[in-house]
Amino acid sequence: MHALKLTQIGNSIGVILPKEVLARLKLSKGDLLHVTDTPDGVRLTPHDPVFESQMTAARAIMRKRRNVLRELAK
Repeated sequence: MHALKLTQIGNSIGVILPKEVLARLKLSKGDLLHVTDTPDGVRLTPHDPVFESQMTAARAIMRKRRNVLRELAK
């Protein structure tokens, strides 16, 4: 667990993540970090939970309609 200090960045307040955390999340400058509310607080993740649910639905459709998609690809 890391304690993070809030710092002034222009007119905003920001958090600087330690190198170890960035390496574990495989993040670098310019990457997006998504914040999700949880019952215990907030969750930071490099994966977009909305996009992930959309991809899960898309995979289900592709699995169900595999033959149709194969014919369309010809």
